[in-house]
Amino acid sequence: MRYRLAAFADEAANDLTGQITAMKKNGVELLEIRGVDGQNIDQITCEKARRIRRRLDDEGLGVWSLGSPFGKIGINDDFAPHLDSFRHSLELADILGAKHIRLFSFYGTSQIDPVLERLRAFVQAAKGTDMILCHENEKGIYGDKADKCLEIHKAIPELKAVFDPANFIQCGEDTLRAWELLSPYVEYMHIKDALSDGSVVPAGRGEGELARLIPQYKGEVLTVEPHLSVFEGFDKLETEQKTKMQYTYPDSQTAFAAAVDALKEITGGKKNG
Repeated sequence: MRYRLAAFADEAANDLTGQITAMKKNGVELLEIRGVDGQNIDQITCEKARRIRRRLDDEGLGVWSLGSPFGKIGINDDFAPHLDSFRHSLELADILGAKHIRLFSFYGTSQIDPVLERLRAFVQAAKGTDMILCHENEKGIYGDKADKCLEIHKAIPELKAVFDPANFIQCGEDTLRAWELLSPYVEYMHIKDALSDGSVVPAGRGEGELARLIPQYKGEVLTVEPHLSVFEGFDKLETEQKTKMQYTYPDSQTAFAAAVDALKEITGGKKNG
């Protein structure tokens, strides 16, 4: 497999130890760090970031991106503290060794001008660093559909794209058309697939066309974002019921492993176990 794997390992475990266990067990070398010990990544202190970095270094693991919440607020919400938190996260990213920060483009507006104003503030704050800011398509934000994402990237070409097929499916978008429009701006992909009803399924089991998209991707890193359902008591179900709930898992570690294995089926990587 020519790709390096990153993952949102907070979907496997809340604590850093559990996240490291899941990564090493499943051959994932990079973390898209979103939450640790119940804290969003933008909320941790610099000292905690240093402890996380030392632990990951000791384990031979690294941080690919900050899976930040920036831009996931209403367009009329107070932006100043949000921007201050972003500046703090630039420092965190540097400590953690990350070169990417994932962003969004705000809720509650159909007007591009206020969106661009705020996104440009992020870009301006990151000037002088080597951080790559990446906009993710997400249901409900301004840049939820491909045409609007394209508007953003044309207006701010230094802002790169995180391409999430499942999020496009959940917005009724054709992922192949979205890729055709946005591929020149794509920095990396989130590996998540979905059915037309919006439910998230392992990569290659949905309508995201991942088996066709991934070979067109020229980057080096793919981030697994499982979003698969965990059902407590799954092991006690009858076989027939399990078949109907084939994309539901008994625990978070199993769901995480299933998501990674599904990607490896597409890319030819060695599956866990």
